[in-house]
Amino acid sequence: MSAPPLRARLIGSGAALPETRVTSAEIERRLGLSEGWIRERSGIEERRVLRHPEALLDLAETAARAALETAGTTPRDLDAIIVATASAEFAFPSFACLLQARLGVGPIPAFDLAAACAGFVYGLGVADAMLRSGSARTCLLVGADALGAMVARDDRVCGPLFGDAAGAVVLRAEAGERGVLRVLLRARGAQADLLELPAGGPLDTGLAPRPEALCMRMRGPDLFRAAVTELLQVTRDLLSQCGLGVEDITLLIPHQANGRIIAALTEHLGLPAERVYANLARYGNTSAASVPLALDEAWRGGRLHEGDLLVLNAVGGGLTWGAAAVRL
Repeated sequence: MSAPPLRARLIGSGAALPETRVTSAEIERRLGLSEGWIRERSGIEERRVLRHPEALLDLAETAARAALETAGTTPRDLDAIIVATASAEFAFPSFACLLQARLGVGPIPAFDLAAACAGFVYGLGVADAMLRSGSARTCLLVGADALGAMVARDDRVCGPLFGDAAGAVVLRAEAGERGVLRVLLRARGAQADLLELPAGGPLDTGLAPRPEALCMRMRGPDLFRAAVTELLQVTRDLLSQCGLGVEDITLLIPHQANGRIIAALTEHLGLPAERVYANLARYGNTSAASVPLALDEAWRGGRLHEGDLLVLNAVGGGLTWGAAAVRL
């Protein structure tokens, strides 16, 4: 009889948020928008934002330590650190290396992964492959972003959407039926202009002096259509490849991008609203942090139990998107 396959089992989670709350009403007044404009179009009522001396690295460390604590493990037990982020502290060294130093971890792999808002699901796919292959036994996966600072103050499209946060999970390679069942990752570079931040690399020569090149740009209606279409298809494909149906999902945690996207996805999948987790109203779009932030909140809030089937999905700039099925 062959041994049960190794799976990446989710054994701990954590999250961290800045102290400062910014309501949609405050942003509406600043942008000259009518009362309720933001909530009606996005479902967002408030978001958290970093204020000096808070830093994103502080949030990532807090989330990581919380995940390690709930997992009953220590930084010394880690074999790899992966950070999904689009707002790293530096171009290099990587955010993951800075976090590694904060945690006091020895010479283990530590690297960043760039897939914008889909980063955490992408990171889950990478961590799963590492753990299944035996190259690591315990992995820390962090999603952390602070995209609000990358939006023009007068931008009515992107300005109301983003909040700052960090979320983390600890994964361990274990034999059995519990853990990550499958991760599907997809991208379409031809749609890169749906959501982009032009400045920031060698290709931006001549752009940096222009302030608009340092700010995010989004083709909202086109991105909405692509997000709903691709998330729906990748989630259906994921379930099919796992031999599961929508009725098997205990809880769906989608990327918290926009209330309309979540509502459309819920409707087209035919899932009851109570089996879809949403905290968008309180935190806004926290990019790569949104899925682990929601996961941690659901776990600590008693929404998840051993044996549950958890489905995660996310879409981000690139265009990148993916979905994962996890048996708790």
